[in-house]
Amino acid sequence: MSFTNHELQLANEFVQSTGCNIFLTGKAGTGKTTFLHSLQKNMAKRMIITAPTGVAAINAGGVTLHSFFQLPFGPFVPGSETYESNKHRQFRFSKEKKQIIQSLDLLVIDEISMVRADLLDAVDAALRRLRRNNQPFGGVQLLMIGDLHQLSPVAKRDDWQLIQQYYESVYFFSSNALDLSELVTIELKHIYRQSDVSFIKLLNRVRDNRLDEPFLKNLNQRYIQDFTPGKDQGYITLTTHNRNADSMNQSKLASLSKKEHHFKAQISGDFPEHIFPTQAFLKLKEGSQVMFVRNDQSSEKLYYNGKIGRVIKISDKYIYVICPGDPKEIVVEPVIWENIKYTLNKENKEIEEDIIGKFEQYPLKLAWAITIHKSQGLTFDKAIIDARAAFAHGQVYVALSRCKTLEGIVLSSPLSSKGIETDQAINNFSKATSQNPPSENRLNADRIKYQQQLLFDCFDFQPLHNCLGYLTRLLMGNARVVQVSGIADISQMEKTITKDIFVVSENFKRQLNTIFADNNLPESDPVILERISKASIWFQEKFAVIFGNSIQKLHIETDNTELRKKINNALDNFKKEVAVKLAGIQSCERVFSPSGYLRAVANAQIDFLPEKRKKSPLQDYGESDVEHPELFQTLKDWRSKKAKDKGLAHFQVLHQRVLIQIVIYLPENMMDLKKISGVGKKTIKNYGEELVEIVLAYRKKNGIETVVIPEPKNIPEKSTPVKKDTSPSETKQTSFDYFNKGLTIAKIAEERSLAISTIETHLSFFVEIGKLDINKLLSPEKQETIKKELAIDHNNSLTKVKNTLGNDYSYGEIRMMIALQKYLASK
Repeated sequence: MSFTNHELQLANEFVQSTGCNIFLTGKAGTGKTTFLHSLQKNMAKRMIITAPTGVAAINAGGVTLHSFFQLPFGPFVPGSETYESNKHRQFRFSKEKKQIIQSLDLLVIDEISMVRADLLDAVDAALRRLRRNNQPFGGVQLLMIGDLHQLSPVAKRDDWQLIQQYYESVYFFSSNALDLSELVTIELKHIYRQSDVSFIKLLNRVRDNRLDEPFLKNLNQRYIQDFTPGKDQGYITLTTHNRNADSMNQSKLASLSKKEHHFKAQISGDFPEHIFPTQAFLKLKEGSQVMFVRNDQSSEKLYYNGKIGRVIKISDKYIYVICPGDPKEIVVEPVIWENIKYTLNKENKEIEEDIIGKFEQYPLKLAWAITIHKSQGLTFDKAIIDARAAFAHGQVYVALSRCKTLEGIVLSSPLSSKGIETDQAINNFSKATSQNPPSENRLNADRIKYQQQLLFDCFDFQPLHNCLGYLTRLLMGNARVVQVSGIADISQMEKTITKDIFVVSENFKRQLNTIFADNNLPESDPVILERISKASIWFQEKFAVIFGNSIQKLHIETDNTELRKKINNALDNFKKEVAVKLAGIQSCERVFSPSGYLRAVANAQIDFLPEKRKKSPLQDYGESDVEHPELFQTLKDWRSKKAKDKGLAHFQVLHQRVLIQIVIYLPENMMDLKKISGVGKKTIKNYGEELVEIVLAYRKKNGIETVVIPEPKNIPEKSTPVKKDTSPSETKQTSFDYFNKGLTIAKIAEERSLAISTIETHLSFFVEIGKLDINKLLSPEKQETIKKELAIDHNNSLTKVKNTLGNDYSYGEIRMMIALQKYLASK
């Protein structure tokens, strides 16, 4: 549909280029549903379509709110004991659905008039929780489509008693979450269904509760007592209850003398009964008055949803229907309805519709009568309206507005103004929104505001800061029962992020605020684009220095199952926040566009994979991994004394390998000691307490609260040759890149918040594979001294080499010479 209509064009612009929540309303026949179908084909944002009922969802090409957000059917009362106790059950989403929700930009809700305020707040709660975003609806934009003067939400007396203290009315616009957001109401005023100006005016008065005596008198002229239509006139009766419509249809069918034919729907996959678009078991006779229940999908467009006709012939494959005014009959064959669910395409990361069920049936139903409820969205040429039993506001308006002309209406009883009153809450809301319609100026202001907010979000690192702060508190608060490996000092990382990222970003956002212009879009403002590009490059470099590959290697061990789960979740959240933030920043380096930024962030959300963790035995380490030589020497001295006192060989007390593991893991209790490979019941019984005491004394002396497990440097001997991996890890490559830029080893360690020994190990790797000249690392004199000492037999003990060389030589420098020897030997 081309948006030649001003309101439709305005609605499209607000949806596409702002972040405002939008209520798209309009009288019956103004093109709301057509607009939705057009949006599906032309929307740049990631969207899903929902509706409050199954049939409405099938017709809109979407899913129900309850099924997608896994909501209970009872009232939503945030804070109540019932809700709190069921909250976790309600929010058990699959991984794929979480990814869809976390990467969502736009949520469409069709037939919003039937959505209660508490249901909308339940959606808000789900979005906030799953997106970990406390903005209304988790920062997702809403497009709500419907007409408040049509079908209203169902609120049972017991349900309303539970929630009425929280809401001014039952309608969606009383939602607490919606009240916290900016709502733009756009009313479509051009009516496509009716062209009779006087009839349109009459409908407007019914809709707005302004039906005075002259208009009521004009309407009641359509009351025809005991009216009986001819069989080919195509009148349909609109009534208020299913039982009335069913009774009339069955009675009329029984009165026909022709043979009754039965048609059973073909159902496959997941297509539950409550969303059947028409009867699964259809009974028809020649002469039956029928209504088409969907639009003709062929290019001929022979019928539409709501078109009335009469069956003139039934064959094995086809049903022949003649409609008033048509030159020839329509040959009807079965059609297929599809039940969908939203899935993620793993290749392009698009949200796609996956067909999970099919319903195949003739698109017909008996139609001497139909309920007003089921007539919503349909158009009839001729209708008999039985409105005496109307039980809710809007029923009469829905029935009247189904017809194209006033002359096509027959009233089975006269109407009174009392039967068509409008709820005061709706009147108040409609009046307030009509007094402040959106304009082009408002659109431009909201477009600018939207882009500015996206940039603020891009360079807002508070969520990242919060994630790391929570993880740090968990680790530091449980330091005695947690072992951390892969990072030297996480609390130091937190301090570095605060200083180099968080504080800087807050200053940058303040700077942005001063250069933002009220009349310029950021995406076309060269001053803003230049600042954003520079900031993007700066923050990317900081991310590389601070995080590098360290957070990927961060690993936590604890025997406390609940604590382990809590820490791992916190670690995953932190890693994901880093990945998503980095993706958003990178998208702004060359050019900024809302769609590009949203796409980058969404893809990062989807691409992130939580670490698959499994409990495994502790890693075996070699002597080259020892980072506490003083403790190692203390334990060896202790072993020598024990061996001498007991007349045993050293290995009979404890193997050297076991001593190394104790030095690496620094066990502070018997439980930790038992985990070490080679420590059995006998060792625990004979030496356990002494070993733990030695370790605790060392830890206390050196202020070691949290144990940092190093990455193994030695390569275990195998019975078969092992091909060495010569591709550098990301963290090694980062150190190498910094070194090539002229940074010293000490400076690299400072920038990356890593130990000097770690940087030396990284650079040794590149010496070993021949990519780094050792002369850039060690003076010829040092090389010669280390080389001579390595030539002496030290039983492969790096510690002995180090002790002989003294404090002028580091373990890292020794490893560099070993790396050179390996490289020369491989040539």
